[in-house]
Amino acid sequence: MRKCKRTKKKKICVIVLAAVIITAGWKIHSVAPILHFSPEYEEGASSRTAVLPEGSVDLKDLYSPYAVLVDVESGNVLAGQKAEKKIYPASLTKIMTAVVAIENTDDMEDKTMVPSDIFSALYEEDASLAGFAPGETVAWKDLLYGILLPSGAECCLTFAEHIAGSESDFVKLMNKKADELGMKETHFCNSTGLQNSEHYSTVKDIAILLRYALKNDTFRQAFTTRRHSVPPTNEHPGGFTFYNTMFQAMDNAGMTDDDILGGKTGYTEEAGLCLASLARIDGREYILVTAKADGNHYTEPYHVMDAENVYEQIREKCL
Repeated sequence: MRKCKRTKKKKICVIVLAAVIITAGWKIHSVAPILHFSPEYEEGASSRTAVLPEGSVDLKDLYSPYAVLVDVESGNVLAGQKAEKKIYPASLTKIMTAVVAIENTDDMEDKTMVPSDIFSALYEEDASLAGFAPGETVAWKDLLYGILLPSGAECCLTFAEHIAGSESDFVKLMNKKADELGMKETHFCNSTGLQNSEHYSTVKDIAILLRYALKNDTFRQAFTTRRHSVPPTNEHPGGFTFYNTMFQAMDNAGMTDDDILGGKTGYTEEAGLCLASLARIDGREYILVTAKADGNHYTEPYHVMDAENVYEQIREKCL
């Protein structure tokens, strides 16, 4: 009888332990993309380094009047400055374009042809291009990297026409995704970020989007790549290489920061210099989104300088 009772107790313990493990695992893998203005350390966060308390990083001296700093794992907003005020996101838009493209493409190794009819409008609008030619046959993966690294508008429109039939219908998918993620102050009018008074977001919403996107391995790999080489195609027999615009700006300014893993820049005259970046410092990952810094492609990279400022403050806190 005693033996039976002990066995029964063991079975009960195993069942309870299994339930605890399953519940804990569910909590870790079902983190919502919503960001929280909260200084508390959340369950499931890394035990190596605690979440920095809100207000421990100063954003007052940034060149960018709009900024938000987020702990990736917990979702805590560690610092914010006009974080929920409307901005023009410029090419930060392409983070959403990439997300919708990935989630609606079965095989990134499959190939497609870049439509010829998309280029005349892009030339007129002086949109940034990755370097693909009209009628070029390329892999979807190369087009994805073309969106996130050199900010190629032709890559955006190629995905848009293939997935939805037109850019306008593709934008409907972008706005639907924004609603699903709780990006309450965001509305997209195009897939490229070209200026439109009805095309807007907030740095907080962009941070929500990036935190969600980074959970996707395909997106993360592209977002954190410095350069990408396109293999030979019918239009580029020798192939060609393009580069991440953020890392290019850092190199041109003589800046080095091994903690910065990746980033997406944006610029229009109305949006100013914008940047959404990812850094890993002392075992934790952080997202910083900034917008409307003065300057342009030919001035000092004030948006990247702001990122270096903020991440340096975090490094000092972790000492």
